[in-house]
Amino acid sequence: MSLEFTNQPPASRIPYAIPQLEGERITIPGSKGVFRILTSAKQTGGLMAVFTSGAVLSDAPGFHYHDRAHDVFLVTKGFLKLYNGDQCRIMGPGDFAYVPPNVIHMPDMIGPHTELQGLITPGDWVDFFRYVSEPFEGVLVPEGDNRDLKSLLIPKVMAAKGQFDVVFQPHHVPPQVSEWTKEDEKLPEGPTGYFLRANTGPKWMLGGVMSRPFVTTTQSTGVCAISSIESSKDYGETVFSKYMTFPTVDHCFLVMEGALRVKLQGADDAVFREGETIVIPAGQTFSLVFESKFVKFHSFTDGDGIESLIHAAGKPFEGVVLPDQAPAYEQSEVESAAVRLNVTF
Repeated sequence: MSLEFTNQPPASRIPYAIPQLEGERITIPGSKGVFRILTSAKQTGGLMAVFTSGAVLSDAPGFHYHDRAHDVFLVTKGFLKLYNGDQCRIMGPGDFAYVPPNVIHMPDMIGPHTELQGLITPGDWVDFFRYVSEPFEGVLVPEGDNRDLKSLLIPKVMAAKGQFDVVFQPHHVPPQVSEWTKEDEKLPEGPTGYFLRANTGPKWMLGGVMSRPFVTTTQSTGVCAISSIESSKDYGETVFSKYMTFPTVDHCFLVMEGALRVKLQGADDAVFREGETIVIPAGQTFSLVFESKFVKFHSFTDGDGIESLIHAAGKPFEGVVLPDQAPAYEQSEVESAAVRLNVTF
């Protein structure tokens, strides 16, 4: 089975790729924003949904929480005011936030043009987006949509009361915006809502591959992990040059910089660049080759995927950017970690 481009996610759990700014594109009327769903329940066995979203300055959706759904916000452009429990931050490019179930939150895109990457688990939560939205056929975002968001959204929400895992809190008293702190530069030890400032937090290297995790299965109680994965063609072959299989974990890769070659066992390989997305379902054997001087992609998984492997078999890295020489690694550590994480090379 080959990796073929499709503008819409397929109807089953198969490998596929999505071009820049494509996906299942929908807009909430009057929001001046768009969701581009890259993968969701049908493609991940119900485990996760990954999407990008963009908007210009518009009304916020309202305070709410989810009984089961985990929510994340990764800013790639513009600015987002995010209320997350008893904290609120102004987030810019590279900033991240994790919202666990039962935490009241609200994203407010304050522009001028904000773009986010998001993950929600379980993956069927995006059915709420679909319910309150309509298809979007434009280029970036519907900036000229001046319909009244609340007058259109509230009746739909009331009609669907109890059907979706979203509980609006219209009388919530929000916290004040506060400055970033040192606590926002590290991952917490367990499941709690948090902010992570851009280019902070831990870094791990497994040979010539670096992981900068935004959230790991430790913080998400095992349901998801998101990380910036970085490497270079100058390192030559890496541990990921070998074919590997994650039997129960789906991967969604969003290429941020450079060229990434993805190989599926028994199929033609393909090179992917900035803005393009690759979805590799659980059980599919694949390998990764870094094709340019610097390669960076964001990895979204619904369990212990490549981020967990780098963490388990690699070593902490204290530098700011990739080193000139790839650090050595122990093959025995890779083999041991693979056994623990149920990964086959």
